[in-house]
Amino acid sequence: MLLTRLCGYSRSHVAAALRAGAATVNGASGKPSTLLEPGDRIEYAIEGPRRIEAEPEEIAIDVVYEDDDLLVVDKPAGMVTHPAHGATDGTLVNALLAHVAALPGERVRAGLVHRLDRDTSGLLLVAKTEDALGTLGRAMQARYIEREYRGIVIGALDDPEGTIRGAIGRDPHNRMKYAIRAEGKPSVTHYTLRERLQGASELTFRLETGRTHQIRVHMAALGHPVLNDPIYGRSDSRLPLPGQALHAWRLRFKHPRTKQMMAFESEPPPEYLATLAMFRIPQ
Repeated sequence: MLLTRLCGYSRSHVAAALRAGAATVNGASGKPSTLLEPGDRIEYAIEGPRRIEAEPEEIAIDVVYEDDDLLVVDKPAGMVTHPAHGATDGTLVNALLAHVAALPGERVRAGLVHRLDRDTSGLLLVAKTEDALGTLGRAMQARYIEREYRGIVIGALDDPEGTIRGAIGRDPHNRMKYAIRAEGKPSVTHYTLRERLQGASELTFRLETGRTHQIRVHMAALGHPVLNDPIYGRSDSRLPLPGQALHAWRLRFKHPRTKQMMAFESEPPPEYLATLAMFRIPQ
């Protein structure tokens, strides 16, 4: 899109501005699909995206552990991790800023060492000091922080355990999705069968890398998308889940100051357990 290059803004932002009448071509309203010809006169006034702010909000959060250096919280499914366009309040970061007076790092991602998708529940590590954020951030990059997920996927896998290696990048046909792409970032997911179900399987996942939507992309590519995934599979209104059946249930890391190994485990939420019971094979 020509105006994307001229403005320097994202395609989605420019397209939304055009639909709102922010540009004309030869005096007529310009649309994202307008085909240009040599000599066309384009006039436009496209403002930049609104700056995202993060303000403290008194929202209850489940704090699993806390000391002077860090927190471990159990994020519910349906809560966005940090403010972004389309979700500027009610996020975990908004809640954290009310819980802790000051958190390190960029304010909209204050204290976050990693993140979870909106409808993925489970354990998240949050730093409370600059030193802790730096140390834990480096540990995450070096793959020293161990994270395990539980998830329900569609179908029965041929092998009870395996490893999926596939570089992940933006899907060129849908900017909301990611896909396995040659030019993407290296991504590795290990899985192990936890329970065989009726037309489905519960797996545990261990991540070597932490790409956006990694488990969801890898399982969809394997032909076994995560159950109730509205982006990489399909939603099922009969299920009590708000979105994909995925829960971050184990977290293990070295404390950034004391160097003590710390490990935490979180039982999946009732909606996940109810869905699991629906697919169990009768004994």
